[in-house]
Amino acid sequence: MLDAVNVYQLIYLILVMTIAASIAGFAAGLLGVGGGLVMVPALYYAFTVLDYEMANKMHLALGTSLAIIIPTSIMSTRTHMKFNAVDFGLIKSFGIYIVLGVVIGTFLTSNLKTANLVLFFSLFAFLVGLFFLFLKSKLEETERNIPKIYKIIIGNFIGFISVPLGIGGGSLSVPFMRLFGYDMRKAIGTSAAIGILIAISGTISMISSGALFAQVNSPLSIGYFNLPGFLVFVPVTMIMAPLGAKVVHKISRNLITKIFGVYLMVISIRSFIEYLNIK
Repeated sequence: MLDAVNVYQLIYLILVMTIAASIAGFAAGLLGVGGGLVMVPALYYAFTVLDYEMANKMHLALGTSLAIIIPTSIMSTRTHMKFNAVDFGLIKSFGIYIVLGVVIGTFLTSNLKTANLVLFFSLFAFLVGLFFLFLKSKLEETERNIPKIYKIIIGNFIGFISVPLGIGGGSLSVPFMRLFGYDMRKAIGTSAAIGILIAISGTISMISSGALFAQVNSPLSIGYFNLPGFLVFVPVTMIMAPLGAKVVHKISRNLITKIFGVYLMVISIRSFIEYLNIK
């Protein structure tokens, strides 16, 4: 499989993944996301060129993305903590519900086909992109207490939906906190910390699911986790995440949300085109 890929293809793949890792890492710090909405398409493309099995390559992209988000979110969170922009009280109050959602989400992901996962990814990116482009600036800035029932429902939902998308949950947790009046910067910093919980529990569950139930045979992979993809992305994202986190405290909040919205729309369209090609 890998023998069919020549040296030039490998160099090209490494270059593509390095660029994607730079964007993903910067986005993680700037937007409070784990970078999964950039990493998943890049990893999927790499596995396609490497001729990995169609049945497993999207699952591998998702599991590997979650693993990469672990160090990225840690670096981003540490930077946001310096600006006192992480609400650990909120994280403690609904973290367990997020982890529970991750476990359920892994079960769903393991039983979905690649085409369905790609379509799901595309539609989600599109809807969240619309939210940030057209609704975000209209939300109020007075922080309010979040009722426990909302934490249970939303916590489970964020964890559940993050696995089949390979994300750290920022695309959902940031809008959720903003709906309750959280300042954009505080929402982003807290979201980065939430991403650590999602990434660790999601990686463990995806590795276990792929190894125990799917018997994935892709090269240099353990369950739904690919080592080469992890090794290329991690160093770059860890360098770029703190840079993005610093920038967010120096530029306009409205500009941040517009950047986020545009970036999600582009990713959505590209993913939908891929879905049409493999349907």
